[in-house]
Amino acid sequence: MTTRHIPYTKGLHTLNDTCHTWLVPDGTWGWSNAGLITGDGESLLVDTLFDVPLTREMLEGLAGITDAAPIRTAVNTHANGDHWFGNELLADAEIIASAATVEEMIQNSPLRLQGLLEQPGAVGKFARHIFEPFELTGVTATLPTRTFERALELTVGGTHVSLHNLGPAHTTGDTVVHVPHARTIYAGDLLFIGGTPITWAGPVSNWIKACEFMLSLDVDTFVPGHGPVTDQAGVRGVIDYLQFVASEATDRHSLGMSAEEAMRDIKLGRFADLDERGRLAQNVLAVYYELDPDLEHVDALEVFRRMADLEGWTD
Repeated sequence: MTTRHIPYTKGLHTLNDTCHTWLVPDGTWGWSNAGLITGDGESLLVDTLFDVPLTREMLEGLAGITDAAPIRTAVNTHANGDHWFGNELLADAEIIASAATVEEMIQNSPLRLQGLLEQPGAVGKFARHIFEPFELTGVTATLPTRTFERALELTVGGTHVSLHNLGPAHTTGDTVVHVPHARTIYAGDLLFIGGTPITWAGPVSNWIKACEFMLSLDVDTFVPGHGPVTDQAGVRGVIDYLQFVASEATDRHSLGMSAEEAMRDIKLGRFADLDERGRLAQNVLAVYYELDPDLEHVDALEVFRRMADLEGWTD
C-alpha cells in the first residue's frame, strides 16, 4: 500500500477505510494533531487538543463520522497538555493511557503552564508567545480512567488496535496507536514533522529505539503529534535529528563543556530550518543526563530561559 498525499490543512482528513486524522497546522507549540479510528458502530479517538474550544471544534468536525459511530474509547498518547486538556468533553468515553503517562499528567496541570505565563523577562515573553492563544484557565483536568503498562490490545467495532508504550523518550510514557490492517500508526509526539523534537524525559537512545520499532512494523502511514502526515522517510528524519544531537552533544561532553556551553556551540546545519530550534537546549541536557546519570537536573524555568535565549528572546 502506498501512502497517498494528505494535505496539511486544518480539519478532518480520511486516511483509509477505518483511519482518520484531525490536523491542526502549523504544528508548533500546542498546535497538535488527533486521530479517529472507526469500526462497526463505534470509534476510538486518539488524543484531545490543548483547550476546550479547540477540542469542541474538533468533535463537531468529526460528527459526520461519529454520529453513526460514537466515540466509546479515547487514548491519550502522553502527558503534554496539548494531547489531553480537552478530555473533559469525553464524558461518554473510556479514556486510556499508560500508567507512566497518568502519573506525569498529575504533575502537568494547566496551573503549571499558567505559572510560566506569569514569569518576568524573556521566559515570560517566550511562554506567552507559545501559550497565550489557548484558553488554559478554562480547563478541568480530566485524567484517564484505565491504564496499562507496556502494551494493550483493543477491538473497536471489529477493528483491531494495538497500543504500545515506547517511552520514556519524549515524555515518561509515549504510546503509539497501531492499526495493523490499515498499516497506520498514530505516533503522538514521538514524531515531530517539520519541527524540532524535544526530549523532556529521555533517554535519547530510547527515542531512537522507539522510532526503529515503528519502522519494524508493516506501516505506510504515520500520523505525528505535530506536523503533516508522513511515511517511513519522516520517521527516519526524526532518527537523523536525534542521532545528530546525540553525537554533537557527546563530543562536547567529552571535551568538558557544560550543557549550556554545548548548546551554544552546536551548529544545527541541515536542521537549522526546523521550527523551535531552541529545543536544542533541552535535547542537549537529555544527552548529558544519559552520559552522566548523577548530573543535577535543570528545572523547567531554566530550560525555558535557555530555549528563549537560543531563539532570540530577550528581557
